[in-house]
Amino acid sequence: MTDIPTIHASAVLIGSKAALIRGPAGSGKSQLAWQLLQSALPFTRLVADDRAHVEACGGRLLVRPAPSLAGLIEIRSLGIRRLPYEPVAAVGLVVDLAATDAERLPGREAGQTALEGVTLARLAVAADQSALPLLLGFLKLPPGGN
Repeated sequence: MTDIPTIHASAVLIGSKAALIRGPAGSGKSQLAWQLLQSALPFTRLVADDRAHVEACGGRLLVRPAPSLAGLIEIRSLGIRRLPYEPVAAVGLVVDLAATDAERLPGREAGQTALEGVTLARLAVAADQSALPLLLGFLKLPPGGN
């Protein structure tokens, strides 16, 4: 697995697809992953925290934990904790924290990104926004507008 790209990201399986959480150091990737794991969503499971392997396979983007970090998550003020985890998941959404292109009324193009040649839904979260309510709204509410 050494030739599979590693990115600084966390990932949480939500139902049948994973949310891949990206952002600069200190932007809250681990915090959002932990909040998702503690949320009232029907099924969540840690996939990766801090570093993740991603690869395109059959038109899907797969995410795996870095082997040395599998099952570990950093919880601010508690330290590193071990949790049950999924060894691999298909990504359905990319969440970009502290995104410089996050807008109040984002254009359609802002709602997609491509990784490893796979086009995915994207949620851009500004540095001054709380990510969890936005993500829950994204998951539960259908798109509106024209």
